[in-house]
Amino acid sequence: MQIIFLNLKIMNNQLYYGDNLEVLQNNIPDESVDLCYIDPPFNSKRDYNQIYNNIGKEDRAQAQAFVDTWKWNDAAIDGLKTILVNEKKTFPHKTVCLIRGLKEVLGESSSFAYIISMTLRIAEIHRVLKPTGSFYLHCDPTASHYLKLVLDTIFIENGGEFKNEIIWSYKTTLKMPKAHFGHDHDVIFYYTKSKNVKFHPNRKDFPVSESTLKRWANYADESGFVSNKHLAGSKSTIIDTSDETKGFNINQGIPRDVWDIPHITGGNKENMHYPTQKPEKLLERIIETSSDEGDVVLDAYCGCGTTVAVAQRLNRNWIGIDITYQSISLILKRLEESCENGKNIIENIDLKGSPKDLAAAAALAHKKDDRTRKEFEKWAVLLYSNNYAYINEKKGADKGIDGIAEMAVGANEFKKVLFSVKSGKNISVKDIREFLHVIESNNAAMGIFITLEQPTKPMLQEAKNAGKFKNPLISRELDKIQIVTIEEILANRRMELPMMVEVLKSAERKTNNKMKKFDF
Repeated sequence: MQIIFLNLKIMNNQLYYGDNLEVLQNNIPDESVDLCYIDPPFNSKRDYNQIYNNIGKEDRAQAQAFVDTWKWNDAAIDGLKTILVNEKKTFPHKTVCLIRGLKEVLGESSSFAYIISMTLRIAEIHRVLKPTGSFYLHCDPTASHYLKLVLDTIFIENGGEFKNEIIWSYKTTLKMPKAHFGHDHDVIFYYTKSKNVKFHPNRKDFPVSESTLKRWANYADESGFVSNKHLAGSKSTIIDTSDETKGFNINQGIPRDVWDIPHITGGNKENMHYPTQKPEKLLERIIETSSDEGDVVLDAYCGCGTTVAVAQRLNRNWIGIDITYQSISLILKRLEESCENGKNIIENIDLKGSPKDLAAAAALAHKKDDRTRKEFEKWAVLLYSNNYAYINEKKGADKGIDGIAEMAVGANEFKKVLFSVKSGKNISVKDIREFLHVIESNNAAMGIFITLEQPTKPMLQEAKNAGKFKNPLISRELDKIQIVTIEEILANRRMELPMMVEVLKSAERKTNNKMKKFDF
């Protein structure tokens, strides 16, 4: 008898920093993913008519967050050409026809740029899904009708199926709207790549209503089972009454397409103060329903990492992708602090896309892409601070402050540490003098000056002349201005101050898990 040994390789979880389209095209093999969930960015708070109209007519201030991500530019033009030419036959014929028609309807607008971007990525997600794979796309009513057309042409035309339009009802409206009903739900489209799919929802998550229990209680046996003979001739739509050998159990839930799951509130222990964070309960339901332990779960817009955190807890393999290093940093911190053996989990993640040498760091610093503005500064601050600094998100004149951290100076006392990041070649002693003024005017303890280029001797001397800060918690004095090069950071130099894990966790508990905010 011949014995065949199978070499089963357990994949490392993968976290990609970069454009998800490029990552999908270049790194994720065909039919390698069991389940994909995405929650792409979309500024749904703006008025629908503004979304629909051409970008030139939109209110600029109100539209800024949306325009930063989606606008009619070279990327949109190239994406449109890719779909219409369809050189690699990536898109079904009906998808090409749909995009051609939507161009006439939407014109060269931000909303059409959004649809093009999503079409490119949905086609790649379809490619990487296994034949038994499932896809959940989270959106809102602002553009869900366009997205469903795209999904239909890609999935159904390739033999897949549309399963459900799931309504996530989060019930957050507190004020009476003046001219419309309250917006209390998002839409999640559920598609499968074929008819042969995994589907095993946890029925206890869908309790039977009180009215159903009362209606059938008299017909149920001790286990709660109601035979079809009691349903025959009734108008019940709970089950097919034509088969008298079957029935239903009133103690078991019935999976429905309306999910009542509350939003994350300020006091919730899950709350990471990420603007589009979704509750873990929502992702638990999706992952448990459409995958098994050991399956591969993909989130191509992973944000603060809810999908990967739940997948980790439920013993799934996972792939996460995000275009901002702030999200990558937040995910690493979340996994380290919320999971057992968090540090071991982090060490076994394949982190890809983050600069590994000076050339890659310089390329990130000088990348001309509106979506990745300030990414170099964020990457440098978060990497050097071991993900414990906060990023200054304010636009405009920020006085050179790119980030801030809290340094413990007592049991319950903290002082600010400011960060300034420079990627240009014309740095000089003037930058150090200006940074010292910012440090003193903000009553900060000290500042970290991070530079891509090597500092000059006058800069080093000026930093030395700035003096020292004496921290009562440690025996040595600290330079008030510390100059750190990107080369040193890439060589694994990291910030060492009395402000890290233990002190911060204590402070967060005392402030009810609320992040401190500072005015710059």
